[in-house]
Amino acid sequence: MTDETLLSNATLVLPDRVISGTIRLSDGIITDISEGQGIPKGAIDCGGDLVMPGLIELHTDNLERHIEPRPKVDWPHAAAILAHDAELASVGITTVFDALRVGSVVSNAKANYGEYARALADEILDLRAGHALRISHFLHLRAEVCSETLTEELAKFGPDDRIGIVSLMDHTPGQRQFRDLTQLRKYVCGKHGISEAEFEIHVATQKSLSARLGAEHEAAAVEAARRYGAVLASHDDTDPGHVARSATHGAHFAEFPTTVEAAQACRTHGIAIMMGAPNLIRGGSHSGNVAAQALAEDGLLDILSSDYVPSSLLTGALQLGDLWGDMARGVATVTAAPADAAGLPDRGRLAIGARADVIRVTRIGPAAALRGVWVRGNRVS
Repeated sequence: MTDETLLSNATLVLPDRVISGTIRLSDGIITDISEGQGIPKGAIDCGGDLVMPGLIELHTDNLERHIEPRPKVDWPHAAAILAHDAELASVGITTVFDALRVGSVVSNAKANYGEYARALADEILDLRAGHALRISHFLHLRAEVCSETLTEELAKFGPDDRIGIVSLMDHTPGQRQFRDLTQLRKYVCGKHGISEAEFEIHVATQKSLSARLGAEHEAAAVEAARRYGAVLASHDDTDPGHVARSATHGAHFAEFPTTVEAAQACRTHGIAIMMGAPNLIRGGSHSGNVAAQALAEDGLLDILSSDYVPSSLLTGALQLGDLWGDMARGVATVTAAPADAAGLPDRGRLAIGARADVIRVTRIGPAAALRGVWVRGNRVS
């Protein structure tokens, strides 16, 4: 671990304001923040660049892209995890909750999806224990309630597995993200290459599976989150009824509510609202759901997730800072707010005593270039 790093002549994004000054990183924590444009001996001259907390990603599908770079191509997992870790570091993400699906469908030979989470989690945790990873990794178990094996898969995990989040995923056809069967048809037929007749069978089978096991699986996921000591999240809430059920379960945040009504209900119940940075940057949802910018303009957006584009997290935060006219507030959606939602009080803020997870950023119009990434005071990118 480096003894000390000083970043000076920096535009420091503090929790509630932006100042010009110097930040000192010593023995893995932030030990001093001072205002002014002086450059002490030995300091790095940031030339006015933004310096902010390292980004915190609660929900990303990025590891899946490295594990399966082409359909049915299973890439060596250690290499894939290391590449995923390096990519996140390169875009300023210093803490990630790697999303792994639990709950499989193995009886449908055409559109099945099998178990993988326990084995992949072991590989991630082994690499972490061997100090092979650049950034901080936790696990996010995506509990698929419309499945055949959720309870059995959840039982294979425990409190020592660094599970920070369990999210309730319900992809039953005709509701939530897939309430529009036209969108579901495009997704399933495109991904699995099935015919229209096979799609109709798939819909009927999944609906039957949900009716038979959905309630049992939802209860099992809620209980498992408590057993792991993990935060519970909802996913794709569409109406106030979904949100009320999430609140009953004790959900801390809602991933990607699909309507304004659901987001408003989250605010009523005190549930933090997460939206996708790709949705914000593209100007709308790729699946026809509510636009992230519309929620931001209504004060109904608390947390951003990069979802499937890691570099979108920083760009999205800067875009929100511009939209709101408050850069500290925009940056908080990818730092302090996700830290609070996930129960990580030691990071997400430039504050004395916090973890020295810090990034240096040069703005290039609406985009940004990373000039340095430090994790616990060590430069990793």
